[in-house]
Amino acid sequence: MPTSRFCAVIGVPERTWRRWQAKARQTRPPKRPWPRPVRENAREAARRHALAHPAWGHRKVWAMCRYEGHRVSQATVLRLLRGEGLILPAAYQRERRQLA
Repeated sequence: MPTSRFCAVIGVPERTWRRWQAKARQTRPPKRPWPRPVRENAREAARRHALAHPAWGHRKVWAMCRYEGHRVSQATVLRLLRGEGLILPAAYQRERRQLA
């Protein structure tokens, strides 16, 4: 299969494919992982709030982190809590409503 058709099939520009091939030939390691300074700065605060109040969701934890002065987004707090395994399963809210 010609390279141009292969690139069209996988949806990658041919120039990008050629660049990937050149990197593979040079055996350079790919660039990763990117630094995440915002996550690292807010990790401890988000973890502390999530452990202190297990019923809180990521938005409440985010609000408390912002109150403490951390410049962090809701999505970043959600990623942090998912990475730490501190997000409750989706059925948890349903169980809370049934108990109420």
